[in-house]
Amino acid sequence: MLLRDVADITVGYPFRGKIPEQSGTGIVAVQMKDIGSEYYVNWGNCIETELTGKKKPVWLKLGDILVAARGNSNYAALVAGVVDQLRSVASPHFFVLSNYSDKISPQYLQWFINQTPSQRYFQREAEGTLTKSIRRSVLENLPVAVPSIEKQEKIVQLHMALVHEQIVLRQLTHNAQRMMNTIVNDLIKEANQDNKAGNIFK
Repeated sequence: MLLRDVADITVGYPFRGKIPEQSGTGIVAVQMKDIGSEYYVNWGNCIETELTGKKKPVWLKLGDILVAARGNSNYAALVAGVVDQLRSVASPHFFVLSNYSDKISPQYLQWFINQTPSQRYFQREAEGTLTKSIRRSVLENLPVAVPSIEKQEKIVQLHMALVHEQIVLRQLTHNAQRMMNTIVNDLIKEANQDNKAGNIFK
């Protein structure tokens, strides 16, 4: 199947120029900077804005997928969390996937798009020199393997377990590095105290 066979594909909201920051509107814009390392929207980073374009907004909803239209990686980010409590739109640098076929789950589709075969396809089809980008037609024609829903769920569960392990490993590495820094600072402090001529480390 092709991606266009299993999901609707639209483009993010067409702001006029730079996305303005305007508090008090109750409208949130999701930009590329707001996507975390695990490809989820970091809502705490999003700014409130006003809609400067003429187009009627299509609010993001739970389960939508944002695909980066430009950059070195055309990653897919899943819309989750507090989206149902907000009026939010994607920036024009995203494609928005929604209204999926009952043959595919959004979690599986996000995973599939982020895998190496899909990313290689985007790299082959990307245009531009300094900043690469993909056309909507390229995304529409992405080949998608669609196993049974049961198999999709197992793949997603395995992926989530791996993500959890990666988060734990990063935290352990961070804690170990802090411990090493503490040890070396203590050693330097002791060496300075034992040196009668003054500090040997500055």
